[in-house]
Amino acid sequence: MAIGIFDSGLGGLTVLDSVSRKMPNQSLVYFGDNANTPYGVREHADIYRLTTSGLEKLWDEGCDLVILACNTASAAALRSIQENFLPEGKRCLGVFVPLIEALTERKWGDNSAPKEVSVKNVALFATPATVSSRAFQRELAFRAIGVDVEAQACGGLVDAIEEGDLILAEALVRSHVDALKRKMPNPEAAILGCTHYPLLETIFKASLGPDVLVLSQAALVADSLHDYLERHPHFSSIGISSKFITTGDPKKASYQATQFLKRKIDFERV
Repeated sequence: MAIGIFDSGLGGLTVLDSVSRKMPNQSLVYFGDNANTPYGVREHADIYRLTTSGLEKLWDEGCDLVILACNTASAAALRSIQENFLPEGKRCLGVFVPLIEALTERKWGDNSAPKEVSVKNVALFATPATVSSRAFQRELAFRAIGVDVEAQACGGLVDAIEEGDLILAEALVRSHVDALKRKMPNPEAAILGCTHYPLLETIFKASLGPDVLVLSQAALVADSLHDYLERHPHFSSIGISSKFITTGDPKKASYQATQFLKRKIDFERV
């Protein structure tokens, strides 16, 4: 048995890398739906269909616990999957929860009334589908009051990252940050609400300025997963290697993943 990490493409590798660093003996299987990326411009029903198909492939690989390391899938499909799709003994976790916990300074199981938090102005950078779902704002409103969230749909950014066009990707980051600042000139914190975006975290930080706290999901998700496995140790699986599978071109995915992570990655096609 291994822990599955799902993404629409290669962005979830940022989560896998952080999980591997946090828990180097954990057996992992990474699934990238590269043939259908990006999800961020798709309809919710299409995202649900593709996500459940990917989950079934990870179950076939022996993964009883799967992390949806894709904000678009987490926003558009996770709740329905958890309520209607999971068979007994399977678990599927999203990547919103660790961000919400970090921003509101409270654990997910804390069902007390919403309270004021220290950060009042938050910039959210995400895919068009994540932004339109308003899932982040909805979950935040359950736990915090007085927080103004300004969302910026970062069209084209995932495509540029997936194609390895970092010059275009960096230009798009600066353009999207400028657009956000026209709506919210002085954000106190910024959320990189797509697991692809940490690959450009330094560009986001430089564009936003030194006074903006940038919350990146990869490390937060790894910490949250470690805590979850402490409470549910039967999902833990000790191993020394990771497996990488893709619906796309394995040679292309392997090359790009190796460039991203600075270590040799070999994908297999499923």
